[in-house]
Amino acid sequence: MSDPLEYTDTPNDDDPPVTAIASRRVKSGKEQEFEEWVSGVLGAAAEFPGYLGSNVIRPSDDDDDEFQILFKFDHASNLRRWEKSDERQAWLRRVQPLVHEENVRVLTGLETWFTLPSRPGEPAPPRYKMAVVTWIAVFPLASAIFAITQPVLGGLPSLIRTLVFTLIMVSLMTYVVMPRMTRLFSFWLYPNE
Repeated sequence: MSDPLEYTDTPNDDDPPVTAIASRRVKSGKEQEFEEWVSGVLGAAAEFPGYLGSNVIRPSDDDDDEFQILFKFDHASNLRRWEKSDERQAWLRRVQPLVHEENVRVLTGLETWFTLPSRPGEPAPPRYKMAVVTWIAVFPLASAIFAITQPVLGGLPSLIRTLVFTLIMVSLMTYVVMPRMTRLFSFWLYPNE
């Protein structure tokens, strides 16, 4: 029997790419210490196999105390390796005096686009619903990006055009389009709420 934490370099359905979202509410006056902790824990995670990067979403205003840290790994098994490591456990002990609430969620695939901040811990919608809403967003956006960039990029090699197109497409989908589409279609994606 193989080790469940064994590193593999080929993605499959049993070991997909994952994003872990750790939400922590920081005690008043501990923000600077928490920022130092964040730098340290991100540096530690970066040393682990399969680590793809992190993002930190800081509180939006003075009344908000919630920080969200996103850890991306190429495979769920590599995230588990990080989660079970002695190093991570040591970092978790260090943060305890700085926070008064924490929550960790692990997302795979398209479901990272389908999260509503007002519904932490909500399970992802069915895959067919995510695919339909994504297609509804992708088709007009791709058509618009092609129409706008073609006159400017038309003479460039296809590799460069594809690079620019995908950069624009993924950025808009992640930060602009999908958060709005998720809210717009929440009645269908999350019908029980």
